[in-house]
Amino acid sequence: MHNNETLLSASQEMPENKIQLSDYIRLLRPKEWIKNLFLFIPLFFAGEFTHINKIIDLCIGFISYSLVASAIYIINDYRDIESDRLHPTKKFRPLASGKISKSLAILTMFLVLFLGFYIAYLLKAKFLFILSLYFILNLLYSFGLKNISILDILIVSSGFVFRIKSGGAITSINVTTWLVIMVFLLALFMAIAKRRDDILIKVKSGVDIRKSIKGYNLEFLNFSLVLITSVTLVAYLMYTVSPEVLLRHNNYRLYYTCIFVIAGIMRYLQLTFVENNTASPTRILFEDRFIQLTIILWILSFCLIIYMPENLTFFNN
Repeated sequence: MHNNETLLSASQEMPENKIQLSDYIRLLRPKEWIKNLFLFIPLFFAGEFTHINKIIDLCIGFISYSLVASAIYIINDYRDIESDRLHPTKKFRPLASGKISKSLAILTMFLVLFLGFYIAYLLKAKFLFILSLYFILNLLYSFGLKNISILDILIVSSGFVFRIKSGGAITSINVTTWLVIMVFLLALFMAIAKRRDDILIKVKSGVDIRKSIKGYNLEFLNFSLVLITSVTLVAYLMYTVSPEVLLRHNNYRLYYTCIFVIAGIMRYLQLTFVENNTASPTRILFEDRFIQLTIILWILSFCLIIYMPENLTFFNN
């Protein structure tokens, strides 16, 4: 009888252990790591994506950045447990749902943070410095700056600038001013769309899911989206025709790629204003086929223009 009870107890624990493993993976938010692909942007735009050694270094930097970012996510989730429980989707996060204890979450945070910084230390000193600044800024964000309207979305957008700066530091590539402006504006565009979604949730539920939301309303965010969209498109066009870029690539045809940037932004605006579906830019990237197609076509067109042999004359006219 005792043996049967033991076997029954063991069989009941097995599924629980599997669930805990998946919860720990969700705690790290690996889907959000796709944002860290921005580290590769300076190498891609510089026309040096065929340098294998630099790509390997960027892959190592990607792992380092992702681990530090996961530590920040854990800190943020720890701080937002109560507010996340009021959110329609965030309430299922491991900490908010109670599937992972606070103590184990903190232990995991310290472990991934140590590994991330140690890898950065081994890779490059300048990268370690930029990554440290990124961590400090996001730590301040988690401990209060995220509650300040406008400042919260500016900090979130700055994170993408840190990513491209990190990519430039790892590969010793100078990141152009236009690239910094363009990436910041694009990130700001998505951050504003995300706050708009938070406003819609507030309208439906009557609950402020974050303190900074009190400084926003639909009219302000709609106007901000239109403004940033216009500036972003102009910035990208100016980047493609800037003398610095023309000199680097010896090619004036980069402005052809604007069509895919316009299409992608218009689709995102459609999701925002028509479908009211901008809860997570990462989720949209994984699920929306139209945006996926525009990104693929943009990359292919950019590669064809920058990396094509001189004897290809498809774009010569």
